[in-house]
Amino acid sequence: MASSFLLSNPSFTSARHPNNPTSRRQPLTLRPTSAFTLLNPTKPPSNYNPKFLKPTLPFLGFKKFAARISTGDADTDTSGPPPFAGEDSAVFELGKQKITSWIYFSLILGVVLFVLDVGWIDNSTGFGKDFISAVSSLSESHEVIMFILILIFATVHSGLASLRDMGEKLIGERAYRVLFAGVSLPLAVSTVVYFINHRYDGIQLWDLQSAPVVHQLAWLSNFISFFFLYPSTFNLLEVAAVDKPKMHLWETGIMRITRHPQMVGQVMWCLAHTVWIGNSVTVAASLGLIGHHLFGAWNGDRRLAIRYGEAFESVKRRTSIVPFAAILDGRQKLPKDYYKEFLRLPYLLITALTLGVYFAHPLMQAASFRLHW
Repeated sequence: MASSFLLSNPSFTSARHPNNPTSRRQPLTLRPTSAFTLLNPTKPPSNYNPKFLKPTLPFLGFKKFAARISTGDADTDTSGPPPFAGEDSAVFELGKQKITSWIYFSLILGVVLFVLDVGWIDNSTGFGKDFISAVSSLSESHEVIMFILILIFATVHSGLASLRDMGEKLIGERAYRVLFAGVSLPLAVSTVVYFINHRYDGIQLWDLQSAPVVHQLAWLSNFISFFFLYPSTFNLLEVAAVDKPKMHLWETGIMRITRHPQMVGQVMWCLAHTVWIGNSVTVAASLGLIGHHLFGAWNGDRRLAIRYGEAFESVKRRTSIVPFAAILDGRQKLPKDYYKEFLRLPYLLITALTLGVYFAHPLMQAASFRLHW
């Protein structure tokens, strides 16, 4: 449910990207040789008549052809795609990984989970149950409570994201990431647990669970949605602030399909669960989550425009919010080996994680029920 906010160096151009030239082209100029002396003399003769040698279209065409021969590029089409302003997504180079960084990541993850359990989840020591009780006192409707929980999370999450530039200047990137996660994570856990415990408590609007292929379609939609939901942070070391957190401006992989994959993934997840469960609580949760991510798409574009200026505008011109729209209208040119942008370790991890979460549904439901939130 986290919004996707990304960054990079605005002048970054990956030389390894398949759409980028491998070297910077030199200006096309004629090298004075005996064959081209009359076309491009180093010094005009004394009887030079500008009117007599006034350029014509055939002359200019031959001059361009001669220049291309001079630079050894006679068969190369220079009208290729513009250079990339963003980053190549999901790149993972094993040789650049440090074992110590992943040890720190494991330790930080363990500490975070321990503090989250003691300070929030455990009913005997944490504040999670008190928080749910306080919100539940506002209404007897599970739909209203579900919507309020999402509204609280969305306000805090998007509010802290909007204040990120100012906050990082005051306390630094790593400290602000800790603050951001420390406040957002407990609220997210409370919202998810309440949804799991009360997903069947609303008014049943339809029941399609016994209909043919509905389960398969819902499962497939949910599975695909995680490939859109994940790319807010391809570098897990930044999530734990082991590496300095950055606001990335991704431009390849899933970003070619939609500039806001988390919003698209959340819509897919909500539709799949709403169709499958088919009651008023799920509808309320879906409306809240989709509304939050629609705002996040607008807010994310606004923040990236402030941070990157023309670099973001360049990315915006050749991407789209609506999936595949930029591809269909020709603004996004897919390379022939586009599929290789998905054959990378982060996407393989998404596949394994998604399958793991599906098979862990009974464990998640049992753990949520024991909390009685």
